[in-house]
Amino acid sequence: MDILISNAAGQPIYEQICSQIKDEIISGRVSEGELLPSIRNLAKDLRISVITTKRAYDELERAGYIYTVAGKGSFVAATNTEMLREEHLKQIEELMQKILELAPSCGLSDDDIIEMLKLLQKEGR
Repeated sequence: MDILISNAAGQPIYEQICSQIKDEIISGRVSEGELLPSIRNLAKDLRISVITTKRAYDELERAGYIYTVAGKGSFVAATNTEMLREEHLKQIEELMQKILELAPSCGLSDDDIIEMLKLLQKEGR
């Protein structure tokens, strides 16, 4: 699992870690029951504080994405399809909001946006 940290991003490092691990889980690139890197190893690899990686893992556990077994490590939790669906819907809504913000600057009407979506579907994107 590759996690990239940007110091220039406006997002705290622990949130960047959470977000990227969530994306890996939601996309299926990381499977249910798969062992995640240890908190210490991840901190070492990313050259950040163990406290930061611990906070990221705690957030993921609270959200139900991972679970921790004492002495064994942290694992990807069983997929909750409803939770994943809600996460995807949230991402779609955020992207649609961005489209609505950008469309007026391009002079796009609602019909233009719908037509663009239909064209993209036909192209198989």
